[in-house]
Amino acid sequence: MRGLKGKRVFITGAAGGIGKATAQRFHDEGATLLLCDLRPLAETDLQASFPERMHYLAADVASQAGLDLVEHAMAQDGGLDVIINNAGITKDKSALKMTAEEWDRVIAVNLTAVFRLAQLAARQMKLQGRGGVILSAASVVAHYGNFGQANYVATKAGVIGLTKTLARELGRSGIRVNAVAPGFIDTPMARKVPEANLSTLIERTPMARLGSVDDIAAAYAFLASDDATFITGTCLNVDGGLVM
Repeated sequence: MRGLKGKRVFITGAAGGIGKATAQRFHDEGATLLLCDLRPLAETDLQASFPERMHYLAADVASQAGLDLVEHAMAQDGGLDVIINNAGITKDKSALKMTAEEWDRVIAVNLTAVFRLAQLAARQMKLQGRGGVILSAASVVAHYGNFGQANYVATKAGVIGLTKTLARELGRSGIRVNAVAPGFIDTPMARKVPEANLSTLIERTPMARLGSVDDIAAAYAFLASDDATFITGTCLNVDGGLVM
């Protein structure tokens, strides 16, 4: 992708799944990585995967302490060019049985932290004066709802609305803001779904397969690249045609 070499890219939830695949894609494009996850570095394989051009933070981005660490890291070694708000959690339960804690925690990680991180990133990018890119993980369930996921769906719909608002506010500063909404992706979490349910999900997808983590990583790379310099305020569905 044009324009990614030498960029400093911050990715949350980077220790596995979509986050790690995204880190790999940007690293392959020549970017320098600032990766963040809950686990200590020694409990991941990131150092082996990225022996160079990689810095790591073990932090909970839903906490003030974690945000303080991130803010400091964003200002170091050339600043920040791209942020990818990939970290997210689920605590599924029907709405009538969902506890306040289950609601609050998902909101805190999937939406409030995304806002706070985007806010920190935008401030750093404006200070640098060279623009930047803010990307966040939405989900196709934001478009149609999903049983047992009132908290999760609310956060992903919120991410889409937040993306559009930030794009309006930050465009004149050269900062582009977009979201990516994955469909059903082949991750360890997806493979825990009962086989019959997984088959139903695949049948609902016009391309008749699960997506791969590399499909999502490619979407992030495109939106961050110079091939997408006039794209902002959009939510790109990467879902095999599930939502049309």
